[in-house]
Amino acid sequence: MTLPPYPAAAFPDERTAIVTGAASERGIGRAIARRLAHEGWAVAVVDLDADASRQVAEDIARSTGAVVAGYAADIADAEAASRMVRAVRDELPQLVGLVNNAGVSSPVPFLEVSREEWNRVVDINLNGTFHVTQAAARIMAEHRVGRIVNISSASAERGGGVYGRAAYSASKAALLGLARTLARELGPYGITANSVSPGSIDTDIMGGRLTDERKLELLRELPVGRIGTVDDVAVVVAFLLREEAGYITGVTYDVNGGSHIA
Repeated sequence: MTLPPYPAAAFPDERTAIVTGAASERGIGRAIARRLAHEGWAVAVVDLDADASRQVAEDIARSTGAVVAGYAADIADAEAASRMVRAVRDELPQLVGLVNNAGVSSPVPFLEVSREEWNRVVDINLNGTFHVTQAAARIMAEHRVGRIVNISSASAERGGGVYGRAAYSASKAALLGLARTLARELGPYGITANSVSPGSIDTDIMGGRLTDERKLELLRELPVGRIGTVDDVAVVVAFLLREEAGYITGVTYDVNGGSHIA
């Protein structure tokens, strides 16, 4: 793809953001999709389950009045990811935002992780992000404006955590490097790329893995004195997708209640 760089285009009034992994009932992706809709974005809710994606889209559209549509895609499949992005391009307003939230965790220790488990996690968390981002970034580059946010994890920076070990941490760390590379390479086309690394967030995944004792340990370690919420993450992502955040790129926002300094 050969496009001359610069200048960046104006931020469109009608604009769409894709949010992958957005159908989980108590997930970060759903909260991000809801907040973006509240802020005037048209939103493409993307998940594996077509019915769940459509239902979430309908719920958010009903409560916000925004244009929200559900799409099903296995982002680990390059062609499926590309088809989804093309459908969003054809059916919704100009594609400006992309939130790479879809991912799977893996609690398997390094000495025990199988090649199959490693590939499963990397295929979704890293390769899936690559597939969606390349398809979306090509459209953004043509329009000379875009915002990309990768949802990484505190595990990527700490070497594991509450529910993620080797495969998960490695794949999420790769998203940090990818975002910085995107910032460097896509900046001339008016596209920013950043990462958000949540720490202990109250989601279905975390709730199923934490004992009450472990929750108390976490609370003692967190300077803010509470477990994070999905909205704590969503507000940061929404900020990074705004027009006003156009001078912020290649950075990582840690949303972890201060766990890094505890």
